[in-house]
Amino acid sequence: MGTWNSRGLRGSFLEEMVNLTNEKYRNQKLALIQKVPTPIKPIHIDQSTRHITLAYFEQKSTVDYIGVVQGIPVCFDAKECATENFPLANVHEHQMAFMEEFEHQDGIAFLLIYFKRKDCYMYLPYTQLKKFWQRMKEGGQKHFKLEELDLSFEISTYSGTFVHYLEQLQMDIDRR
Repeated sequence: MGTWNSRGLRGSFLEEMVNLTNEKYRNQKLALIQKVPTPIKPIHIDQSTRHITLAYFEQKSTVDYIGVVQGIPVCFDAKECATENFPLANVHEHQMAFMEEFEHQDGIAFLLIYFKRKDCYMYLPYTQLKKFWQRMKEGGQKHFKLEELDLSFEISTYSGTFVHYLEQLQMDIDRR
């Protein structure tokens, strides 16, 4: 178990950009996407300041974001990667199970990945993530490379939207 101030909740550049994007989408009435809070169990509270100084994750979280885009249910996780190889260890079994169940309910699940070295944002449809996951489970690579991804799912940062992923979401829907 990790503490609440461990690397899992340190806040990330991508997460901040996605939060700003989702706020813009909400203001423009394009989508309503909420950050899913990770439940924590406080262990120690500083009585003088009433601040939690030690806490543990109460349960495994599902994905980072969940919501609806023009009537379509979506869920996704935002991940950062320092190199051009994305370690599948960054995605957890319970997250894969949740995304699988979400897709079975006619929702759309995906990852938004920021490859820092290339300064590149990618939309990874769950169907492709599932193929990489299966390859790993069958004894293959425990990562996938940026070059293995469909570059048409690269997210542009134009138009004043920080991580404008709605175009890639539409492409994902059109390909189903």
